Amino acid sequence: MSETETTTRASRKTRDGVVTSDAMDKTVVVTVTDRVRHARYNKFVVRTKKLHAHDETNDAHVGDRVRVMETRPLSKNKRWRVIEILERAR
Repeated sequence: MSETETTTRASRKTRDGVVTSDAMDKTVVVTVTDRVRHARYNKFVVRTKKLHAHDETNDAHVGDRVRVMETRPLSKNKRWRVIEILERAR
């Protein structure tokens, strides 16, 4: 590649969710809920997804609201990493 030719990487996805498990070392399970409109019935449906996220400092705990970002595969299931803790659990 020449210096004039620049490549731009696509922006990575980010999601907000709640930590539902922190039992693993440097890994948390984050539950992300999305409200999507049903195509035929026009009713809002709640869809949940569990994401395994890398938490380098073991800082997030159950009940915390966190923001996760897409990253390269870190293990069989981990494809996300915790970038910030939005709200601590009470």
